[in-house]
Amino acid sequence: MPPDAALPYGRQSIGDDDVAAVAAALRDDFLTTGPKVEAFETAFAERVGARCAVACANGTAALHLSMLALGVGEGDACVVPSITFLATANCVRLAGAEVIFADIDPATGLMTPQALEAAVARAGGRRIAAVLPVHLRGEVCDLPAIAEIADRLGAHVVEDACHALGSEVSFTGVQSQVGDNRYGALAAFSFHPVKTMTTAEGGMVTTADPKLATRLKRLRSHGMERTADSEPWWYEMAEIGLNYRLPDVLCALGLSQLGKLSHFIERRRRLARLYEEALAPLAPLVRPATSPAWSRPALHLMTVRIDFAAAGRSRAAVMRRLSAEGVGSQVHYIPVHRQPYYRKRYGTLDLPGAEA
Repeated sequence: MPPDAALPYGRQSIGDDDVAAVAAALRDDFLTTGPKVEAFETAFAERVGARCAVACANGTAALHLSMLALGVGEGDACVVPSITFLATANCVRLAGAEVIFADIDPATGLMTPQALEAAVARAGGRRIAAVLPVHLRGEVCDLPAIAEIADRLGAHVVEDACHALGSEVSFTGVQSQVGDNRYGALAAFSFHPVKTMTTAEGGMVTTADPKLATRLKRLRSHGMERTADSEPWWYEMAEIGLNYRLPDVLCALGLSQLGKLSHFIERRRRLARLYEEALAPLAPLVRPATSPAWSRPALHLMTVRIDFAAAGRSRAAVMRRLSAEGVGSQVHYIPVHRQPYYRKRYGTLDLPGAEA
């Protein structure tokens, strides 16, 4: 199979305009901590309907900063679905809190309100500081129901929207975009090359709370701040932070890519429709993951569920054959509660939806 005929698992779309934007940024006075950062944040907030947006180094940093900005720490617990990337759970542990893994609906891969309630029941009386619904593949969780439960618990909703840039929802006739913070305190995005748009590496956090945005910006730069009435060289660190900044050069790429986001979204939707049509004759051995009625996704992943036993082939054999035909594939995801670190910390859990 010639390399140019292969269909990789994921690939960025970089045009001459993106290259020109990066080249221009390289000639600017600021390669980092300059005006391109704020310009990207402003444009991104406007695009998703958010009040505030804070750029950072990657999607993992966006999730970690969210935990820190909310004050999540030791003695707290946070609910995370087991079908997600490692970073969703790891950001909770990095903040010092404990993870309570929730099961998922095996048809959609999403954490349901019922699974959230079941996870809370296993909390052992610990305070639930945050609930992290993961918009897997770009499909959106039942946010109103999840937000209602979180509100009852006094917990924050932090949307892991790393797959979901451009996804839209309609709950009870009210349309909104993922990232507008209608149902949660914060939403975290990723700009990894396989996502809807890219900054090579990069992330963003959106919020409707300007005070949270200010704290996010302080935490992404070592916890440092300068006061207007101080000496020009003076700075103070009121709390410990990290270097999670996104350079101007990458923000310039983000601005260029953001201008093409609608095109990227429509192309993904068109490709998804083609896959659905091509896969239909393979049912019931191969079935696309289910889309909730309220969700209009910009799919990050085209996911199928395969009955390997009925097909008489192993997963590994199918993936090897696809690779031989030039088609990349991946598994999303190995349940996080089965990872050695979490199994050692929390023991064996029975989450049948995630296992399925």
